[in-house]
Amino acid sequence: MMRAGYENKLLAILSLSFGFVFFDRLALSFLFPFISNELHLTNAHLGMLSSVLSLTWALSGATLGAWSDKRASRKPVLIVAVIAFSVLSSLSGFVTGFLSLLLFRALMGIAEGPVLPVSQSLLAEASTPARRGLNMGIVNGSAPGLLGAVLGPPVLIWLATTHGWRTAFLVSIVPGIVIAALIALYVKDSRTNNNRDAARTTHERAHTDWAALLKNRNVVLCVLIACCYLTWFVIIVSFAPTFLVQYHHFPAQTMGYIMSMLGFAWVGWSFIVPAISDRIGRKPAMVIFSAIAAVCPILMIYVPDAGTMAPLVLVTYTGLGCFTLFMATIPAESTDPRAIATALGLIMGVGELTGGFLSPTIAGFAADHYGMPVVMWIASAGAIVPAFLSVFLRETAPARVGTANVRSMAGVE
Repeated sequence: MMRAGYENKLLAILSLSFGFVFFDRLALSFLFPFISNELHLTNAHLGMLSSVLSLTWALSGATLGAWSDKRASRKPVLIVAVIAFSVLSSLSGFVTGFLSLLLFRALMGIAEGPVLPVSQSLLAEASTPARRGLNMGIVNGSAPGLLGAVLGPPVLIWLATTHGWRTAFLVSIVPGIVIAALIALYVKDSRTNNNRDAARTTHERAHTDWAALLKNRNVVLCVLIACCYLTWFVIIVSFAPTFLVQYHHFPAQTMGYIMSMLGFAWVGWSFIVPAISDRIGRKPAMVIFSAIAAVCPILMIYVPDAGTMAPLVLVTYTGLGCFTLFMATIPAESTDPRAIATALGLIMGVGELTGGFLSPTIAGFAADHYGMPVVMWIASAGAIVPAFLSVFLRETAPARVGTANVRSMAGVE
């Protein structure tokens, strides 16, 4: 009973933490119309601001995630990261031009990068096997979807409209400080409680070596899947609004309604898919829901009626649920517990470099040469390939292979 109580408490705190990361990350997109008028920014500037955050996020997640695995305690890393990205987001309210905003976005990426791998490594250790997929899905998908994509737009736009966009940035420091305090007060680090010195030994450092991780079939597959799936996600969220307005000639309000369906789907599927995977297995869940996710961008091309498109988008935008599996649950169940943050940081980092940094630019050039529908076909391919790659995953769900076998695959005796 005590373990279940702490598990729920940790889940709530880490959900707030990573949810607020995406609240800050997506804030620029929602506030850009206000910022661009005052600072004379273009869409090209917006693209560069998005890319630089993805780049530093990727590098930071991979390196600091690995570094945290070598620490006696990961909790201080998480506290510092939450405070740092909150302060940097708040300081964005003082920018005077593109270069200063670019600098703060780059620094924000560095601060935000380790939050997910460190959070998921803590959650993986504290979760009961039957709830691991569900718990990690809530933190990885439902929380950022709810705070970043559902609640974020109306809150930020209201603040910008009534008090100015600078105020919207400035007040973002408040929830970050509160979350950091909750982590400091209530989050335990099982590594610290069990053995403070274990993470510093030469033997464990060998476990956190990236070359060793890349000998693990599931880790390699999850890296490749992340490259494709980040392409699917980033292209849809970046290009869908413009596509719906320019290609289908939907009014802005109609476009906003359809995009809100993506937000609700993000929240729902992010815990539904992992919860289903706890029962039927990680591999079949990845194959089935990736194939469904590949249909979503195609529907945006061929369904001309907004009233029909909206519910179809809601039921086919399933990929964010798969994100939890390949970016957190499967690698956590496939590697030594002492190297979880390293594995998660590696998968997220490489995926962000390819899908978050490179794919939007490539898709933009392709759209200029071949027309807007090509970006949706690229997005669809970003889910089809993971559906194929997932066939080769080794099953890790405890309900399907047993807890002992999962521990054996992870290298735990």
